[in-house]
Amino acid sequence: MALSTDKQKAAHLLRRFGLGASEAEIAYYMQDGLEGAMDRLLNYENVEEGYPFDPTAFASKKGTVLPIGLGMWWTGRLLATRRPLQEKMTLFWHNHFATSISKVGSSGSMWKQNETFRRNAVGNFRTMLHEVGKDPAMIYWLDTETDRVNNLNENFAREVMELFTLGIGHYTEHDIRQAAMAYTGWGFRRDPESNRGFYYPEFVNRPKLHDNSDKTIFGKTGNFDGDQVLDMLADRRQTAKFLVNKLWTMFVYPNPEPDIVDHLADYWRGQNLEIKPLLKTMMTMPEFFSAKAERAVFKNPVDFVVATARQMGVGNLIPQDSQLALAPLEALQVTRVIYSTLGDQGMKLFFPPNVAGWKQGRAWISSATLVSRIGWGEALFGRSKGRRAQIFFNAYDVFKSDLTVSGMVDKLASIMDAPITDSKRRVLIETGDHASGGTVTQENFSDVAAKISQILFADPDFQFC
Repeated sequence: MALSTDKQKAAHLLRRFGLGASEAEIAYYMQDGLEGAMDRLLNYENVEEGYPFDPTAFASKKGTVLPIGLGMWWTGRLLATRRPLQEKMTLFWHNHFATSISKVGSSGSMWKQNETFRRNAVGNFRTMLHEVGKDPAMIYWLDTETDRVNNLNENFAREVMELFTLGIGHYTEHDIRQAAMAYTGWGFRRDPESNRGFYYPEFVNRPKLHDNSDKTIFGKTGNFDGDQVLDMLADRRQTAKFLVNKLWTMFVYPNPEPDIVDHLADYWRGQNLEIKPLLKTMMTMPEFFSAKAERAVFKNPVDFVVATARQMGVGNLIPQDSQLALAPLEALQVTRVIYSTLGDQGMKLFFPPNVAGWKQGRAWISSATLVSRIGWGEALFGRSKGRRAQIFFNAYDVFKSDLTVSGMVDKLASIMDAPITDSKRRVLIETGDHASGGTVTQENFSDVAAKISQILFADPDFQFC
């Protein structure tokens, strides 16, 4: 049945557009009702983020920001942020404009691109498209710097149409080749100035390498440059339809009805491709709160790992003091474990598998990733066996008000936002009884919580948000 109460709708809203629906977050966002919750999520610029570090806080002993340090930095941000929609959309754009440090190599370049996604997360898509097209990491990733007059490279011209704007079947090979001519001369300068402690390059346009001949793209002829072609792409109705379909699939349910896509695409174009009003409209549509949408989207690893960690209060381990030169060892250990766990579950941040990004939906669930999801129950409570990485934090205060197995089951189900039936609850209590030996104590509660969580995390229903 469809979501009925405002609290149920708020939890659904936070699962999709936030980073989990903890009891505390639901209470915070619902201070001014459901409409207020939407506004708090969307207008996050009014909220202090609560994460004062740049990637140099996670540098190696030699002062170098390695890929793992960059990944730990973003992991810490996901854990600590008070702007969950901003980070959720940053992740969306990271996967949409998929670029991997495996080829780019420069942590500074990848950080700068990540900041572009964050700055434009709910801003204007046209602006985003232009900034990403001139982003040095993207230029290197798709070889735009080798695209020059009389020596075309069509990689970016192809992918910007196929994956970033129009989708397959809505352009011709002629359009691609002519567009590649327009991007000639775009490159970057390897200038280490103003690098905030680590190296990143800047965009540069080299007119001598640009093809100044007339190009014919989508039936229009002129001496177009790269910016003009990107504007053509942003102007096409198919671009709006392509992005609406992708956003709806992530936030509402898969395979949206064509009339919904058409309606939202036309609305979005009327909003000059401003992302925030589009998301607000999606949030308020009856389809978003329908039975079809409830628990209908597979959790990606961030939805699974980061959300449960935030709900347990692990994000509170991330320091708030911007004066610290380095994050404390406790925070470093937490971000390292969670970053590693995300990779085990198929989402190694800054390492999408290819230019198409990570496959979504059911692709997140395999025998290997499910083992990691179940194992997360032990790692979260510091009870992993062998060499498996784990988090060490004291969760006793979470359970101390009712230190019984049934009390812990109910508390975990509530905190984890886990739908459980009476029969599932009985299984969880039996698991906790076995783990505790009949009595929960301050010494064994972590073992009990870990075993209960493993069963929760293995539940097919828990794979959906």
